[in-house]
Amino acid sequence: LKKHSHTRCLVLTPTRELACQIEENFAFYGKHLDLKLGLIYGGVGYGAQRQAIKEGADVLICTPGRLLDHLSQKSLRLDRVEILILDEVDRMLDMGFIDDVRRIVRQCPKKRQTLFFSATMPEAIHSLAAWTLYKPMEISIGLRVSPADTVDHALYPVDAMGKFDLLVHLLQKIQDESTLIFFQTKAGADRIAKWLRQHGNSNIAVMHSNLNQRERAKALQDFKDGRIATLIATDIASRGLDIRNVQHVINYDVPNTPDAYTHRIGRTGRSERDGRACTFVCRYNIFSNHWGFGVLG
Repeated sequence: LKKHSHTRCLVLTPTRELACQIEENFAFYGKHLDLKLGLIYGGVGYGAQRQAIKEGADVLICTPGRLLDHLSQKSLRLDRVEILILDEVDRMLDMGFIDDVRRIVRQCPKKRQTLFFSATMPEAIHSLAAWTLYKPMEISIGLRVSPADTVDHALYPVDAMGKFDLLVHLLQKIQDESTLIFFQTKAGADRIAKWLRQHGNSNIAVMHSNLNQRERAKALQDFKDGRIATLIATDIASRGLDIRNVQHVINYDVPNTPDAYTHRIGRTGRSERDGRACTFVCRYNIFSNHWGFGVLG
């Protein structure tokens, strides 16, 4: 990628936050290569993106939906892509992007280098890999089916009416330590954030897909930089993001699957640091078919 000419590397990733993180890493590791980088994602205007394409960005880092918009507007062609990177493919499957990914791959040259990254490999991902890759070498790094050993786990049986009081109590105990709180819904995250602020907890931010890109980016950056101690989020923050020094993860709502639990609490206990994960479990979590202790292994 040393010489400049046209877009030769295309990276597909499911969320704007991951796209921004990938761009930061390209800039850091490629700082001596003078790479031209372009970010393509939704929720913002098209002007700067069209300019990056026009100037011939060496590397385009994209979310699938906005990339397809540019392709349909014929402001971008992929017929000279030499390196195709599919990142967090299982997450793209979860978010319903796989058909979009296939449409994009069809517009890339058949002769290319393809790198395919996925935390898990369900059958749909195996099928996509078989279609996308030619005689691939498979490399498994840090493969685990259970949460990290550096994380202590706590389970809190609590009735639904007591969950908020329990959260307030825990936040008072840990005070300004870095804490990530997960919710199943955007409405739930907004509601609890509002209640916490009404109870004097102003050192918080919210992150979910209903917020515009500027709000999401600011919330994440403020949390990374330590300007706020508590980030309230949906599962948009559970996958792939490198947030250092998170000391506590609280599952206000029980995650749907064991994998979702592993990804959520994987935000703490990173780089051999210790972390703590707390999960609130209500009566309906225990006895209904959809929820239960089994999610904790």
